[in-house]
Amino acid sequence: MKALWRQTASFPPAVRLLMANQFAINLAFYMLMPYLAAHLAGGLGLAAWAVGLVLGVRNLSQQGMFLIGGTLADRYGYKAPIMAGCLLRTLGFGLLGWVDTLPALIVASAATGFAGALFNPAVRAYLAAGAGDRRVDAFATFNVYYQAGMLLGPLVGLALLAADFRVVCGAAALIFAALTLLQWHALPDREGSSSAGGSPEGVLAQWRTVVANRPFLLFSIAMIGSYVLTFQVYLALPLAAGDALGDVAGTRATSGLFVVSAAVAVAGQLRLTGWAKRRWTAGQALARGLAAMGLAFLPLVFTPSGAPYLSLVSLTAAVVLLAVGGAIVFPFEMDTVVALSGDRLVATHYGLYNTVSGLGITLGNLVTGALWDFAVRQQALWITWLALTTMGLVCAAAVGVLARSGRLTAPGGVLAPA
Repeated sequence: MKALWRQTASFPPAVRLLMANQFAINLAFYMLMPYLAAHLAGGLGLAAWAVGLVLGVRNLSQQGMFLIGGTLADRYGYKAPIMAGCLLRTLGFGLLGWVDTLPALIVASAATGFAGALFNPAVRAYLAAGAGDRRVDAFATFNVYYQAGMLLGPLVGLALLAADFRVVCGAAALIFAALTLLQWHALPDREGSSSAGGSPEGVLAQWRTVVANRPFLLFSIAMIGSYVLTFQVYLALPLAAGDALGDVAGTRATSGLFVVSAAVAVAGQLRLTGWAKRRWTAGQALARGLAAMGLAFLPLVFTPSGAPYLSLVSLTAAVVLLAVGGAIVFPFEMDTVVALSGDRLVATHYGLYNTVSGLGITLGNLVTGALWDFAVRQQALWITWLALTTMGLVCAAAVGVLARSGRLTAPGGVLAPA
């Protein structure tokens, strides 16, 4: 903890505020979202298709609008989208607690999703600009606060849920309202990087510039697998826990796996980043972190069915190694996006990067779900785990090829050494 405080204090005030801001964002978000489906189905009595629609609209409005959010940040500065996103999420979370009709719930869900699309690219671009040549360290520290919010949010939400779901929504909305005011008063204005010379470009010109950045697009595609693998904490691993332990015990085990994943990132992020920086270049750290994420699923390949305790051990090992690999990858990944942008249209690059990742997650989950169903019918779950392991190793190889060929270097310069 002392190391975290020292690291945090070493950054400029604006960067420290963004880190605290992200902790509060995730705290409020995960106070509410894990319990929204139960509220919609149990509290409001919506059909399963309606629950899926409300949740799907939130995801689509966020993943599909990241490019818009990044574009706005580069054109109008980083502070305005961050404030607008927090204010919009205040309204969206407030509505979720008080409306009970499907159209109103869809509007509230879309508002919460678009809010994330507004502030996420702007926060990352602002953080990168404020950290200067310490981007890797800044993103590593940022991820500690990010994961800490994910870890504490569900616990706080569960405690408030004992009173009422509206209390949860109200508390989450108040946090975002406080963040809006805090950033209005304390976050300095920061111009977006709309062009190299500082004169604003048209939106289509911005997009053409980003899409024409071939190394950036290749990197974005190569990194899709990391997001698909990370998302298995929400898909394949809970399915495996339920299959091995039964519904009730599997649900409890899944909750424990979430805690383990976040705790590993919170406790190990700074140490892992420092260790990787001393030994590897950025490209090597990315490739080896991705390989670790793929290998996380290998113990499950060799875990026999009908062995619940052994399955639990393998699931825990998978979550730990997945979290370790992800912690190694994240700061170098965020730094590489900035480097490949050439410090031009940084938020727009982050926006497109997140959009590509979101589309990849959607497609990857469809394929993983279909493969899981096939593996269950064949009584060969190892097929799913082997496919995920292969995905991680292929992505690691792809990033390694890009690094060795010089495609992960900044336009007109060299990627800052780790």
